[in-house]
Amino acid sequence: MPDSAPSGVPPRRGWVRYQVALALCAAAAVSYICRNTISVAESTIRSDLGLTKEETGILMGAFFLPYALGQIPAGLIAHRKGTRYALPLFAMGWSAATLMFGMAHTLAGLIAARAGMGLSQAGIFSSATQTIARWFPRSERAFPNGALGSAMSLGGALGAWIAGYLIVDERVGWRGMFLLFSLPGFLFAPWFLYWFRNQPEEHDRVTRSELAHIQSGRNDTGETAAAVAEPTPWRRLLSSRATQWICLQQFCRAGAVMFFFSWFATYLQERHKMDIPKSGFLSMLPSLGIFAGAALGGAVMDWIYRRTGSLWHSRNGVAIGASLVCAAFTLLAIFVEGTTPAVLLISAGSLFAGATGPCGYTITVDKGGRQVAPLFATMNMVGNVGALAFTVLVPLVERAVGWNGVMVCFAVLFVLSAFCWWRINPSGTVLEEPTTTPSSHAAR
Repeated sequence: MPDSAPSGVPPRRGWVRYQVALALCAAAAVSYICRNTISVAESTIRSDLGLTKEETGILMGAFFLPYALGQIPAGLIAHRKGTRYALPLFAMGWSAATLMFGMAHTLAGLIAARAGMGLSQAGIFSSATQTIARWFPRSERAFPNGALGSAMSLGGALGAWIAGYLIVDERVGWRGMFLLFSLPGFLFAPWFLYWFRNQPEEHDRVTRSELAHIQSGRNDTGETAAAVAEPTPWRRLLSSRATQWICLQQFCRAGAVMFFFSWFATYLQERHKMDIPKSGFLSMLPSLGIFAGAALGGAVMDWIYRRTGSLWHSRNGVAIGASLVCAAFTLLAIFVEGTTPAVLLISAGSLFAGATGPCGYTITVDKGGRQVAPLFATMNMVGNVGALAFTVLVPLVERAVGWNGVMVCFAVLFVLSAFCWWRINPSGTVLEEPTTTPSSHAAR
């Protein structure tokens, strides 16, 4: 382990932990390119294969049930084997599934490939949050969690923009697009396996100063290799009220946010009569809003915590405020005339939607104790049940009450998420909950 300063000069702290965060962000961006560009291709796939809108709704939703069911098993793989071995395995899996999606010629084949993509991506973010718990002190955790959310949205935004052009290019088409999008994951996996280490103590580029900074800011709940040997107390974890409220807010939030990544391009094509390239381009704007909101939300959370020392204000307060503002912007978009104002209002709402992401990720790191990966996996499993439900139900809601009704449902989900955050006690862990009420620590 290098010690980078000569005698009498303060040691250089080092930035390897931020290089680790950047690598995790790269994985998130690549996975979202593979995962979400189907929204731009939906109408083309439907036309090419003669499918109904309900069938493509099932196709897009086929990702989420395996993704949800795979959260806990994949989280346990990450917990037991460590991110160094788990994440490359997941990357190879989702890349192979993306390749198969581009080669499939039947609805059943497409659904199988989409389900395989969901299953292989199930452990990405439990791996990432567990890594952040081990590589970052508490005062710096919200920013890398926010950066993860930004990377997801950046991948989704760039993917949507590029997809709009690749799909209409006769040399590529939607099939060739998915073949191209499978390549980055195949390249990422061997590099990450070679470069990354599960613990900062094991990485030869971490300076003594950086290691001391990380270790001094880690809480004493076990973000170390010793936690791996502990069995997960599932009954206590699942019966915890904190776990239940954390999972419920994710159910509502993920269900609402998924609108941007599944049906938004179709909404633009049908509600505002746009062509595919333009809808693909404008689909970028909410994704960019989420990208900026996640980074800004993480930075604001860390700033509030350093200034106040209050977990409630830096976690719950940010989540509640951002959720309610997002709901308000979404409802306003229903009443304005014209495509541009509506898209701008929805995109402004997406900025605040993005700020809620690092709140959910960071609360699992704070409250997970020695069980960060299992807690995150449980939360994300429930969240993706919400994403699946909303994705599949959108055609039914749209048929019954129109696209404006869909937008109202979207706003209501964010209001419900804000209520869940009001009920979460951010102190302690999910296995050792304090007896204070949410209102009492809101005043701190």
